[in-house]
Amino acid sequence: VQLQASGGGLVQPGNSLRLSCTISGFTLDSKDYFAIAWFRQAPGKEREGVSAITTRDGSTYYADSVKGRFTISSDNAKNTVYLQMNSLKPEDTAVYFCAASSIGNPLTVKLWVLYQYSYNDWGQGTLVTVSS
Repeated sequence: VQLQASGGGLVQPGNSLRLSCTISGFTLDSKDYFAIAWFRQAPGKEREGVSAITTRDGSTYYADSVKGRFTISSDNAKNTVYLQMNSLKPEDTAVYFCAASSIGNPLTVKLWVLYQYSYNDWGQGTLVTVSS
């Protein structure tokens, strides 16, 4: 299983970026993995869950800090999960990782979907820097 994150870069506050997580080794419509998520880690800080999407029904979840600004989506034909980030703020600066979970219980997904230890496969990070 491989997850390839891309799309990071340097942007000014208020602008947008779209991150992509291209997946190989399983397909999103196979339901082998119950959720795909984006996490981020800023220097000196803990890794935090940003957003997630379930493969079963496409339910989406967001951290309070990004609600209304970020949108997660998936394209089964491209086997890719996206994170559209709008109205970016300097505090969004971090390395962003995508991850997939085949170990979480799909019946209790709300309890674990933004918790990093629920994810067993990770991609490399892509750096997002928001600065003027």
